[in-house]
Amino acid sequence: MKVTICAVGRAKGSPAAEICQIYLKRLPWKVEIREVEVRKNLAGEELTLAEAELLRAAVPDRAILVAMDGKGKTFSSEAFAQRLGRWRDDGIADLAFVIGGADGLHPELRRQADLVLSLGAMTWPHLLARAMLMEQLYRAQTILSGHPYHRA
Repeated sequence: MKVTICAVGRAKGSPAAEICQIYLKRLPWKVEIREVEVRKNLAGEELTLAEAELLRAAVPDRAILVAMDGKGKTFSSEAFAQRLGRWRDDGIADLAFVIGGADGLHPELRRQADLVLSLGAMTWPHLLARAMLMEQLYRAQTILSGHPYHRA
């Protein structure tokens, strides 16, 4: 299974980017981070709509689409691992997570998603959300493989 994380903003040189790189090296799954940026001076719904268009274009064809949003469904690490394992076992080749910018995801992109997922009730900076998602992907992989990392 190939995982693509499509995210608004450039993380290069940030501590969050360093954390993502650590987990990219540990994960046996192919994971690609695609960053998008709106280069126009927009605000509000115009900005989130422009970001949504760029994010949607970055998602691989036929990928299961997971929208990261604070109003989404929360999972325990075990339940998240089970969902990923089910997609893997069902032969899903591509899985894409989309992370919006400071104003979140446009409602239309959330509606198009196969799953709207939350990292919890608190609001997280979008760059930190990438690192947290990467850690949960790694944790899910260790749960699925029976590795003791999850219990550490």
